Amino acid sequence: MFEVIRKNKIESIAIVLGFILAISLILYYIFMALDFGYFAIIFALTFSIISAWASYYYSDKIILSLNKARPATKDENLKLVNILDSLMVSSGLEHRPKLYVVEDSQPNAFATGRDPEHSIICVTTALLNRLDYYELEGVIAHEMSHIKNYDIRLSAIVTVMVGFVVMLSDIFSRALFWGGMRSRNDDSKNGNAILMLIGLIFLILSPIFGKLMQLAVSRKREFLADATAVEFTRNPDGLISALQKLDSDPNELETANNSTAHMYIVNPFRKNATNSKRKSSSIWSTHPSTADRIAALRNLE
Repeated sequence: MFEVIRKNKIESIAIVLGFILAISLILYYIFMALDFGYFAIIFALTFSIISAWASYYYSDKIILSLNKARPATKDENLKLVNILDSLMVSSGLEHRPKLYVVEDSQPNAFATGRDPEHSIICVTTALLNRLDYYELEGVIAHEMSHIKNYDIRLSAIVTVMVGFVVMLSDIFSRALFWGGMRSRNDDSKNGNAILMLIGLIFLILSPIFGKLMQLAVSRKREFLADATAVEFTRNPDGLISALQKLDSDPNELETANNSTAHMYIVNPFRKNATNSKRKSSSIWSTHPSTADRIAALRNLE
């Protein structure tokens, strides 16, 4: 467990530093293409550092806003609050996660935040209505596992940063449309051609590599979160039953989007539900197959 936490912290730092480098090169290319001159590198570094800082400190707020979540209350969500309180002892978490609810007809859940002290668990209203006590306990324990393992920091940072790269791609497309490349043949004005070439390569490939990294971060951590959840609850049947219900539900998650889909306990896109029923998943899958996850949980019994 401690090794996983240490690795997640190191990966988070590496991704932030890599992000600053990649975004600096991309922005340098865009600013030079728009004739910003040699001030382009200053603008690029400033924007990349600010965006990395915002991704770290405000990723949870951005994600909650994207999913239209509201705070849970004890009066309306007593069962959810009681389950969280009981799991606080067995999980060993020192800080109690904040609870949020999304009004939606699909049962699902996710956790986010930059660390356990600033963690959030968000569930849909359908999850609260359709799962019994032990099934809901299994789902909440799964999300608390992501918090304890620092998966939430890595996942949230990747989510916001990948979204920022996609936004830059759109800006670059508009720059081309506006004719911002008109003076690129003048190397004396356009700065270092090698840096610009590297920036162009990053601009084209970053959304692809970012998406693959986003998906891989999610898939490889789901099995560990499932196993850790069973350590908290001592009841694999609850989580197994919950996964079966979530996987078979036909409803679409109205607030789901491609940037946050990997954060949910199961794939929120029903059109891709067939992938979850396969024995193995492709590199484009947001989650490991539910059949694989259930088989792994049964091996723990």
